Amino acid sequence: MTATFDATDFESEMYDPDAVDMIPATSEGKPEHYPVDISTKAFWNQTSEQREETFKVLRREQPVSWQRPVDDAVTPDPDDPGYWAVVSHADIVKVSRDNDTYISGQGVLFDLLPPIFLELTQSFLAMDNPKHDRLRKLVASAFTPRQIALIDDKIALAAKEVVDGVVAETSGEIDFVTSVAKVLPTRIFCDIMGIPEHLREATEKNAADIVAWADDEVLAGRQADEVQVQAATNLHDIATELIELKTAEPSDDLITSLINAEVDGQKLDEFEIGSFFVLMAVAGTDTTRHTSSFTVRAFTQFPEQKQWLMEDYDGRITNAIEEFVRYACPVMTFRRTAVVETELGGKKIVPGDKVVMFYPSGCMDEKVFDNPEQFDLSRENAKAHTGFGGGGVHFCLGNQLAKSMLKALFRELLFRIPQFEVGEPELLGTNFMRGVKRMPFRFSLET
Repeated sequence: MTATFDATDFESEMYDPDAVDMIPATSEGKPEHYPVDISTKAFWNQTSEQREETFKVLRREQPVSWQRPVDDAVTPDPDDPGYWAVVSHADIVKVSRDNDTYISGQGVLFDLLPPIFLELTQSFLAMDNPKHDRLRKLVASAFTPRQIALIDDKIALAAKEVVDGVVAETSGEIDFVTSVAKVLPTRIFCDIMGIPEHLREATEKNAADIVAWADDEVLAGRQADEVQVQAATNLHDIATELIELKTAEPSDDLITSLINAEVDGQKLDEFEIGSFFVLMAVAGTDTTRHTSSFTVRAFTQFPEQKQWLMEDYDGRITNAIEEFVRYACPVMTFRRTAVVETELGGKKIVPGDKVVMFYPSGCMDEKVFDNPEQFDLSRENAKAHTGFGGGGVHFCLGNQLAKSMLKALFRELLFRIPQFEVGEPELLGTNFMRGVKRMPFRFSLET
């Protein structure tokens, strides 16, 4: 697939036309970098359980700490002074909901990534008002009740057919990620976007490359920025082809709805549709994929929770899904940039400071969740998790779609494959996505 975009096409500010001037971060007046260091590659190569031991120390001692720049940044900046690490639930929520103090337009990812990559991939995720609200309203207007009903029907059918494939495996063992976890959300994304069969494999591959920039296996000797930008560009090319197809032959799919979406006389242009397509190619596939993987692992570790859910699936699954997301918390980090002087966790935050929220730490905050290390599907406040963000205007637009997929998938898995266990997962090596590359799933169809 030929790249059609070039870096010279993207000279505008990320949050133009309503941008404030780019404010450089500075180390002036900052404390020494905190000795509990969460910027090392070694830290991010640990398991989530090992990282949680460090987060627990920070929540107790320094819920807002000044950290040095992250190791192995895709585009290292020698002038980067560091960032504020926000690890408590209360502070994550505070930052998430104060969009006047902490903006998204200067980038939302923990790592320093090429501006062209942000332009190509982040859509309204890296925008501030009023541009954010305009674009989000346009996108939301495409999710009509009729469109949602069609999506739910497709999810139920897809979940059944995915599990049909597992049941047909006579060996009694599969790789859960390859055979189940990535198949369902990828299929649903392609179905609702109206992606024809000949573009589906390329869509899946490029979406996976976008979030795997720090994983040595995925990079396979390639430069991280090269992989990211090329993958994003390829997805824009796919979106362009889809727009041409659906303009000529409209159908019941989201691309057609996005082409026709209109709010107050405004419509989405081709680049806006492409950027949203790239964002959803990742957000609409990887988060559900990894949540389902960590959930089946949790059912192996906490078998009584599986039995409890099956006793009243319809009555209990809604709250259970919130615990699925809290316990898995696949998206680990997002950042904001301060644009006014403020105070957070007893620390002075000044314009230009990068503020990074660590969602898994928020999901394990013992001040909010009793026995947070336990997988407890009856947890009364499970919905307080930070797995979809900490609230505010950037709360995950696709959260209902993710919940629908999880509900349909586990209905099929739990009742058609009554006995299963999983082995140790092989984890994706990044500081953004708590991802599973492979995980053995052994099962029996006997009750």
